[in-house]
Amino acid sequence: MSQPKLKPLGPAPLAARVDAAPNLVALFLARADEHPQRPCLTRRVGGVWQTLSWGETRDRVVALAAALGELGIAPGDRVVLVSENRPEWCIADLGIMAAGAITVPAYTTNTTADHTHILTNSGARALIVSGAKLAANALPAAVDSDACRHVIAIDPLNDLQRGDLAIHQWQDLIAARPDPAADLAAARARTASVARHDLACLIYTSGTGGSPRGVRQHHGAILRNIAGAITVIEQDFPDNGPPGELFLSFLPLSHAYEHTAGQFMPLGMGGQIWYAESLDKLAANIEEAAPTLMVVVPRLFEVLRMRIAKQIEKQGGVAVTLLNQALRLARKEARGEALSLPERLLDAALDRTIRKSIRAKFGGRLKAMVAGGAPRNPEVGIFFQAIGVTILQGYGQTEAGPVISCNRPRARLKMHSVGPPLTGVEVRIANDGEICVRGELVMDGYWMNDAESHRVLQDGWLLTGDIGHLDKDGHLVITDRKKDIIINDKGDNVAPQRVEGMLTLQDEIAQAMVFGDKRPYLVGVVVPEAEWALGWARDKGMPADMAKLAHEPEFHRAVMAAVDRVNARLSVIEKVRRVIIADEPFTTDNQQMTPSLKIRRHVLKQVYGERLERLYKD
Repeated sequence: MSQPKLKPLGPAPLAARVDAAPNLVALFLARADEHPQRPCLTRRVGGVWQTLSWGETRDRVVALAAALGELGIAPGDRVVLVSENRPEWCIADLGIMAAGAITVPAYTTNTTADHTHILTNSGARALIVSGAKLAANALPAAVDSDACRHVIAIDPLNDLQRGDLAIHQWQDLIAARPDPAADLAAARARTASVARHDLACLIYTSGTGGSPRGVRQHHGAILRNIAGAITVIEQDFPDNGPPGELFLSFLPLSHAYEHTAGQFMPLGMGGQIWYAESLDKLAANIEEAAPTLMVVVPRLFEVLRMRIAKQIEKQGGVAVTLLNQALRLARKEARGEALSLPERLLDAALDRTIRKSIRAKFGGRLKAMVAGGAPRNPEVGIFFQAIGVTILQGYGQTEAGPVISCNRPRARLKMHSVGPPLTGVEVRIANDGEICVRGELVMDGYWMNDAESHRVLQDGWLLTGDIGHLDKDGHLVITDRKKDIIINDKGDNVAPQRVEGMLTLQDEIAQAMVFGDKRPYLVGVVVPEAEWALGWARDKGMPADMAKLAHEPEFHRAVMAAVDRVNARLSVIEKVRRVIIADEPFTTDNQQMTPSLKIRRHVLKQVYGERLERLYKD
């Protein structure tokens, strides 16, 4: 049986060619056939960036697919994948699908209990794990699993509990295959029978509340997503389009956003993927890789904004003046006001000075950074527009592939919105304001959870649980999560994410959560910005100890002064009257943030609930 062929390279728009693919593996193999020598996957090893070509990547994918078949992994079987972002993640994902099986990504931050839930719920037959560090939590879960029989280790596992599991080394499985041509032919044959509606992966939601649920993403959902996203790029960046795109992968690939937009979109475009080393090295990696596109979460924008602003502040003098002028012009444009001739000349001068130097720090080729995962504060968008870095706010859910809408670069003034729906996506607003979505991108339902599937899928529409509206131009505006909306004791609705976003724009505040359901006013828990707090302590001659500072009345008043600056811009029902200082930052390690860096409200309420309640009594 021959592989379904995509249209050859030609004048047809790339998005249409992607949308014509029968499945994700067929799309990848077609791209590899078109340019086997081009660079595909790059990772830093031993201080040196090492690259696999498209042809080398394809050979490893089909070798792994053949090896999985020889281990008894059959079409439809589930294989759990636990690894940091690296080339082997992509190869494993495609290899599992090329074997006809279903990928089950799992977060590297998962506990043994998390892995046990995923392995048990999915009924996975095998586990692929990167090495001993991640296997320490994953292997015990696999040992206790009824279905899991095989573990494939990308790197050595050392002496860890293995039970009755068969342990296989990655390199042994894919190296020196006796007949690579036969492996490729077999992969093409299996791929030919996979349709767009067939299940590609089970992605377990990161769980802002309750146990993760397995979202059934079919091939067509991801293909529709990347075709819609590529349309945005083709329409708005026509002068330097694919196949020259280079993506820097940073967010966890186990998250649907990075899996679709950070992996399959560059693969569908025939581009390159570089894997960032860590958050600490991200700035250096961006400068070295010189990416054209990145997908990120809004929290990263806030961190970058603070770092850039502080660097410019340290330079002082002309640099600060130029930044203030750039911000002034960006705010004027955001209000919809035209720039005067002198202002346009100033804008051009800023482009040749401060913006040019900042763009160089991003590698000099960056077209846009696309944010998803949580609403972005418009003030952050204005800042990046001022310094000449295009950021686009997208919106989506794992249950929708995950991208539903995205702002266009041409719509510079739409910073309050998440853009119009992607091509082929229908959006309607229910009577209670809930956003509903329909199209091929919508999941088939939750794995082994019919009741929850029926709750969120009604008459072909996905009920997102988000509240919003469509503006006069058809751009989607997100207000809040339906279940997160705070209703005070007078029945007024308050969107907590808006208030929290404004609080974290203050130099003194790194993170915040507000509280006040069925209460007379809002209170909150805040994490002070560490560098500011230590500087404040030095100025006051106090110990640079955050735990002690939290109990200093003067320090608390300094933090509250920042809260009051925000209160001055809020309505009466949105004002935060009192706050407590958090014991520690919200992180994935303490389970107070999801792997996609959203705050876990239910966990924070468990930790700080009693203290927040006392703010209404003391």
